This record gives sequence, C-alpha cells and structure tokens, in this order.
Amino acid sequence: MGETATIEPAAEPGTSLERMLRILDVIEEADAAASAEEIAGRLGFTRSTTYRYLKALAEAGLVTSLPDMGFTLGPRIAELDWRMRTRDPLIQAGRPVMAELARSEAGVVLLCRRYRDLVLCVHQERGNDAVKSFYERGRARPPVRGAASRVILAWLPAPQIARLFDQHGEDFAAAGLGATLAEARARLREIRVAGFDATEGQVTAGVTGIAAPVLDGAGAVLGSLNLTVPRTALSARERGRIGGRVMLCAGIIGNALQGANALHGQGAIPNSGT
Repeated sequence: MGETATIEPAAEPGTSLERMLRILDVIEEADAAASAEEIAGRLGFTRSTTYRYLKALAEAGLVTSLPDMGFTLGPRIAELDWRMRTRDPLIQAGRPVMAELARSEAGVVLLCRRYRDLVLCVHQERGNDAVKSFYERGRARPPVRGAASRVILAWLPAPQIARLFDQHGEDFAAAGLGATLAEARARLREIRVAGFDATEGQVTAGVTGIAAPVLDGAGAVLGSLNLTVPRTALSARERGRIGGRVMLCAGIIGNALQGANALHGQGAIPNSGT
C-alpha cells in the first residue's frame, strides 16, 4: 500500500518579528478590542500561531486582554510613550523653543516626525487654551494634509515623492499640490524656496498652520515645527513674519541636535521614515 501524503498548512509569510508587528497593527487599527479569531482571520494566521504571538506580546506588556473582551494595546505602550517624551533628543531640543514660540504668538506649536507614509505629532506646546488643534500628540496625518505634513513632504528625496504621488495622487490634488507629478514637484519646490509652508483649515477649521522643516547637518529632513494660530486670511506680510520665526526656531532645534551629536560623538539621528 502506498503511503498517505501529509498536507502541511502553508507557512505564514514574514519572519516571527514581522508577524508579531502585523498583529500589533491590527490591534492598533481596531475600533474596539480585537478577538484572537478576528486577528487570525485578518492576517490569515492559524489559531495556534496567533495565540503564540499574542502570548509573547502580552508577556512583554505590549498587548493586554480582559475576559470575553478581546485584545487591546498594553500598559507597556504608555511606559514607552513616557520614555520617549523624556528621552527623545528631538523633543528635548524642541521643548524650550516651542514653549517660547507658543507663548509669544499665543498659539499651539507642534513638533512632528515622519512615520511610515504618515506624519506623527510627537510633542505639543500651548500658549493659548482658546486655540484648538485636532493635530494632537500621537495622532498621525497623511503627508499631504496640513503645513506640518506638507513641509516634510517638500524636503523628501525625489524618488520618495514620486512613489507617494503614485500611491496617493488623488490626495495630492485634493490638497492643492497638483494633479500631476510635475505639478506636485513644482509646488513642493516653491515650498522649499520659501523655506516654510502655510495652510488654512486643512486639519482644524478656522486656524492657520505655518510650518518649517527640522533638518540634520546634511540637509535631510528629520521632522517639522508647526505653529497654529487661531485666525485665517493672514496677510502676506504676517505670513512672512510668522514663517520667518518658525524657520528660525526650527533651525535652532536642528543646530541643538547637531551640537548634542557632536558632544556625544554620535552620528546623525536616524529618520523613522522608510
């Protein structure tokens, strides 16, 4: 009699680390707690694989669960956030400059970083409690919406801009950055020449955001500094004045980072974007 062939289940794609990160992505994106079955279904993992990775993530404190309620992000995330706020060199360099800018201009100042193909607010300073901004710390935005995002986009290498346009061309057009790649490149070139960008109401209605890039010693963009003021229809003179101040403050942050790197004998701080 011939031997019966054993059919093995197909291996899940990616390394173990990549698969665990994909589980974290699903839990992060879920509107509520996600069950192990939902996670396995979304990712095409077996139940045993899913539970094994969830156990490892739970032991690390990165996810947590309650009986019959599924999995959510765990307490370790809050601890990591606190350590980031107290140790990130970019935040440390930016905090005093941002506090003074927010106070003197009676606005909200945001420090942002590129994260994947998004832009994430990593720190905020408020100079006026009456000013509202929906671009809060920890919230990610598309790279084409709002001055804080667009000014980072303008300083990206040309191949990255082309890739983003290929994937999000309709978003470029809707944000006034051009309906073709050539138009987008021309508009982003204008932003680079000006040294800052200004938008009205693209993230929060009734406000103007004015942002400048934070650059490293080689001129690569690390993030952006954005001042949100509670008014629109600013004159060209007022935009230029505020834009000049934001550019100056962004330059101070970049220089402080370079000084810190030289002091500690380290290389440039890596950009988290890909």
